[in-house]
Amino acid sequence: MPRRNDGQSEVAMHTPLRSIIAVMVCALSLAACMPMAMFASSSGASYSGKKNDWGTFVSSREVNALCLAPKLRFLIWEFEGQFGRKVIMNSGYRDGQHNSAAGGVDNSYHTKCMAADFYIPGVDKQTLISFAINRSSAGGVGCYPGRQFIHVDVRDRPRGYNRPVTFSGC
Repeated sequence: MPRRNDGQSEVAMHTPLRSIIAVMVCALSLAACMPMAMFASSSGASYSGKKNDWGTFVSSREVNALCLAPKLRFLIWEFEGQFGRKVIMNSGYRDGQHNSAAGGVDNSYHTKCMAADFYIPGVDKQTLISFAINRSSAGGVGCYPGRQFIHVDVRDRPRGYNRPVTFSGC
């Protein structure tokens, strides 16, 4: 290894520069993973008066957005990034009593922190459904006639399914 006159190696001289380059590469790599949902808008009358619960807008104080599986949170971010607007969740986690009162099935994915019902102001419901059906992370997609929101969940798809399980008029 070449030596300098003062006894330091060339490698020792370049260590600070290498460290700076390594930090920059790490920062750029992490920035590439940043969800586009961070830039989604929540301005306008549709969001006025809505509560922000754990980074998600909810339609009422009864909606629990705390207990969302990471896979579900990432799926919601995909919607927000795609449409450039924040979702407004009508239903997230439900305990057994809330689930029964809402008419949910006994083994609802809402009771497992794996489902959400939501809409995005200014985005047509059919557009949301089409987007959901083409997401690999969506295990189930539900649509309710006469309602503005859709249901998505992150269940495992049955063997052989290339698309999410769909129900209720999708």
